[in-house]
Amino acid sequence: MNYKDLAELIFPGVKDIEYYEKKYPRRNLPEGAVVTRFAPSPTGVMHIGGLYQALAAIEVAKKTGGIFFLRIEDTDQKREIENGVSDIVKSLQDFDMKPDEGQISETEEIGNYGPYKQSKRKEIYQAYAKYLLKQGKAYPCFATAEELDIMRQKQEAAKVRTGYYGVWATYRNLSIEEAAERINKGDSYIIRFKSPGREDRKIKHKDLIKGNVDFPENDQDIVIIKADGLPTYHFAHAVDDHLMGTTHVIRSDEWLSSVPLHLQLFLELGFKPPKYAHISPIMKNDNGNKRKLSKRKDPEAAVSYYIELGIPSLAVKEYLLNIANSNFENWRKQNKDADISEFDFQLNKMSVSGALFDMVKLLDISKIVISKMTAEEVYNKAVKWAEVYDKKLLELLQTNKQYTLKVLSIERGNQKPRKDIAKWSDLKYNIEYMYDDEFEKIKTNYELQKINDKNKIKQILEIYLQKYFNINDDKQTWFNKIKELSGEFGYAKEVKEFKENPEKYEAHVGDVSTVIRIALTGRTNTPDMYEIMQVLGKDIVIKRLKEFI
Repeated sequence: MNYKDLAELIFPGVKDIEYYEKKYPRRNLPEGAVVTRFAPSPTGVMHIGGLYQALAAIEVAKKTGGIFFLRIEDTDQKREIENGVSDIVKSLQDFDMKPDEGQISETEEIGNYGPYKQSKRKEIYQAYAKYLLKQGKAYPCFATAEELDIMRQKQEAAKVRTGYYGVWATYRNLSIEEAAERINKGDSYIIRFKSPGREDRKIKHKDLIKGNVDFPENDQDIVIIKADGLPTYHFAHAVDDHLMGTTHVIRSDEWLSSVPLHLQLFLELGFKPPKYAHISPIMKNDNGNKRKLSKRKDPEAAVSYYIELGIPSLAVKEYLLNIANSNFENWRKQNKDADISEFDFQLNKMSVSGALFDMVKLLDISKIVISKMTAEEVYNKAVKWAEVYDKKLLELLQTNKQYTLKVLSIERGNQKPRKDIAKWSDLKYNIEYMYDDEFEKIKTNYELQKINDKNKIKQILEIYLQKYFNINDDKQTWFNKIKELSGEFGYAKEVKEFKENPEKYEAHVGDVSTVIRIALTGRTNTPDMYEIMQVLGKDIVIKRLKEFI
């Protein structure tokens, strides 16, 4: 009996690898085109770090005319959660990161290199495991859980590395005949890779993010096929990335220590290895200490958090590019209206130690992103969000669409657009005073400012209505009248004038317009007052001012 016979005994009827090599030919892509993938496990909610990796993979593929695909690594089926795949697919869709190939729903996929779910590729992995068995590069291992536990205890007592390697690899040198006999007897077994490595030898590796790294060679005889016939992550990723034509593997740096093993697997399988880029995790400042963003401790670790808050997908992607490449911020300043796809993203400019997450910065970026949208865009996106998360806002937006569009048009589309909305969950607060029914609920919460003498406020509003208010005034005329009104009360007509002679004036023109602002909106900070009055209309303005008086 030889290795080929043993391989046939273990995997009878499994196809030769030539079948799969022909079925999945090399991709016909332009020279230099990069093929990347996002390959998550459906074992928990989508982490912002996963989105970060996927965005980097998309940017690298897109700028070279390459392919980005989604593969679901679901071989650990004990840990799989319900709707785990749907959550991954939806997260990418929510952030406009749809893959060129791969899984597009729980059950559907696109592309010629599938199945893109590892659990459906069992016979493919078995074909390549059979190939290694035939060459004597893999073997059946009959070690029980108890045997492995005793072995680990002995290693710990001897203070040596734990694992299945060298003299500890008990079944590595079992004869083919003995192995066949045990298989025929029905003994349980798994398939292990027979590592040719030695720990006292080093390998040099150039990571696209981390740079040059040295490692000891891998000498562990890892499991490649489990007792259920499914592969381990290590083996599956090597087979899949070869057959799917992956040129660049962009993944979390927790896998950096696996590079010696992965390169060894590619070499022993006769594959050309991909280039590796290991991304450092997104960090959080926790009382002066840096730590990884944690799903358990930090709500912002889950991608769903940003959807629920209503932060636009573009804002999240802009922020992630901002922390991915330090030159993105300057590029954005110089290219204010450019699409992010025009940015020359580079893997080697990613942080080696891990970027710090900053919610304030993200919200600032989001304000800018929303400020550039048209009223119609804001309306449509806010309605879509409110349908799921805020029924009251939805009702407000849909009661009178044309009026709402006028409200959303205030200070929009000009050189300095309003930047008071960072997320759709902010929107109701920022527009509710423009609707009379809502204004009735909030108008009692007035906070008087610099001018807080009630008699003076009453006089200012009465004189404004009698002498200065005309809804048909243009903006400059309206503001000139506010200046005149300020002068009547001995206040500075110009803010500059007040700052130069603060002891001479009790208040200035801005304080007078704040009195009108509070009376009309119940707020001290709003967008442009002139535009607000134009949208409210003559009758509502007069009604609100009289009620306030």
